[in-house]
Parts: sequence; structure tokens; C-alpha cells
Amino acid sequence: MKIIIALGGNALIKKGEKETYSNLLKNIKKTCSSIIPFIKNNKVVITHGSGPQIGNLLLQNEIARKKVPEMPLDVLNAESEGLIGYLLQEQLSNEIHKRKMHKNVVTLLTEVLVSKNDPAFKNPTKFIGPFYTKKQAIKLKNKFIIKKDSNRGYRRVVASPKPIKIIEGSLIKELVNSGHIVIAAGGGGIPVASKNKRLTGVKCVIDKDLASSCLAKEIKADLLLILTDVDKVYLNYGKKNQKGLSRLNLRDAKKYLKEGHFAAGSMKPKIEASIDFVEHGGKKVIISGINSVEKALKGNNRTIIKKT
Repeated sequence: MKIIIALGGNALIKKGEKETYSNLLKNIKKTCSSIIPFIKNNKVVITHGSGPQIGNLLLQNEIARKKVPEMPLDVLNAESEGLIGYLLQEQLSNEIHKRKMHKNVVTLLTEVLVSKNDPAFKNPTKFIGPFYTKKQAIKLKNKFIIKKDSNRGYRRVVASPKPIKIIEGSLIKELVNSGHIVIAAGGGGIPVASKNKRLTGVKCVIDKDLASSCLAKEIKADLLLILTDVDKVYLNYGKKNQKGLSRLNLRDAKKYLKEGHFAAGSMKPKIEASIDFVEHGGKKVIISGINSVEKALKGNNRTIIKKT
């Protein structure tokens, strides 16, 4: 089976943790150990989020701008993709070696085509960087665009256009079909636009789940596995009447999405990505928690999304 494993931000940094190298490494080690069961007998591409990391790189840019030239957002996307990809590749290779498996792991800096006419540029919605209190957010509102991220606090937002095409899609397909594990489209990939057959970087961030769906379609994956910080999809999440969903068909997924059950920057892009993948030939999507992978394999603690 050909699988895209989309790792959420909590696979890298847990809620409430400081974003230190030691915490990042600890969580990545645990994540790599958790996903090994999917890797053993399948062809796998791994994608990952990078919201906190790209936000930190932006802050470093701003703090050091008087001494070090600033880099645009598309270049910072590439930096975060290399940073996290390297650690995933290293730790996954160690796990594979420990279990005497014979697979190679490669990280590929991935460019993702977007349109400069995408309406997202007029309404930035993608959360990046650290959380702020309401008081901190008020102080920063003249410097950044700050919005409330569900019930978790306030964060900076940037434009998040829809991915159109994975530039290196055919190469990724060739590598994964040859049995290699590919880490690609990290943080949603590096956004680029095309003009006169020339690519140029775009200052924005692409949603990791939507980029994962785009990649899954291009390599003709059988399964899109989205690992996040909850064990399944919920209606009325966080409320007394919340209801977990073990199965979803396309009709109901679209219905609940339209009714506003899923928060932007949280479950909404995961449901949008799931609908997109299944509508374009994908067999199924599984949404589960990074800490529930073994249970998900056995049919528990997960939401399966299929056409019917």
C-alpha cells in the first residue's frame, strides 16, 4: 500500500513545551518509533507541519535584522523544511537500522505551485509562530496580523493559498515506488508561482494537510493518514455535547464542514484535505492521534473517511 503520513505539529512539539532542540528531538524520536508499523510493509511518504518553527524563524529574522540580512518567508519555509526533515530522516534511519529493516530515507526540499491571484492573499488565515495572550496580541496588532486561534490563544496569521501542483511530484513518486521513504512537502512545501515558465518564491505559507492531499493525488496514494493532537474527528469539539465520529462519508463530511463544526487552522483543513483526496480517487483517509497509532491500526481511536 502507498501511504502519505501527515504529521501534525504535536509530533514535533507538545502543547505547553518550550520549543527547544532537546524537546524537538525527543518528540521526533517518539514519533518515528510510533509510525514504524506503517512503514514496515508499505511505500511511505512523510509530510509534516512547521507552524511554530516557521514562526520562530520569522522572529529570529526580526530580532536580528540590524545585524543579519532578513530572508523572505519562502526562504524560511525552505529552512524549516530542511531543519525538521533532517531530524526526521536521522531518527527514522536509526529506528529502521535498529529493527534491521532495509529501507533508505531521503528528505526532499519541495516546491509547491500556488497562484498569486488566490483570494487567500486578501484574507490571511494561516496561524504561525507562538501563542500570545490577549494583552500581548493587542501590543502586536500594529506590527502583525493577529487572530484568535480557536480557544488556544492568539497567533500571527499569514496568507495560505491553495496548492495547485507539487513541482517535484514525479520525482517523489519515482522514489517511493522504488521503495524509498521520502520526507517531502514539509510545512506545506515552499510556495512558488510560475510566470513565463519561470518559478519565483511567494511570501506565504501553504497548509500542510492540503499540500499532503495534493501530493497524495499526484503519487496516487491509497491512504492519507493524518496524525494530529486528537484521537478522532469530533462534532462540537471542546463542548459538553461533543461527539466523536468513527466513520465519515463524503456527503456528511461536506455537510459538517458547511455547518462550521471544524475550526480554521485546526480540524477544518484536515477535513478539506480529506474531501479533496477521496473525491479525486483516494481510497480512504484516517485521522487519528499521534499517540493513538497502534490503536488506530487495530481499528480504534480513529476516524475513517471514505466516499460512501
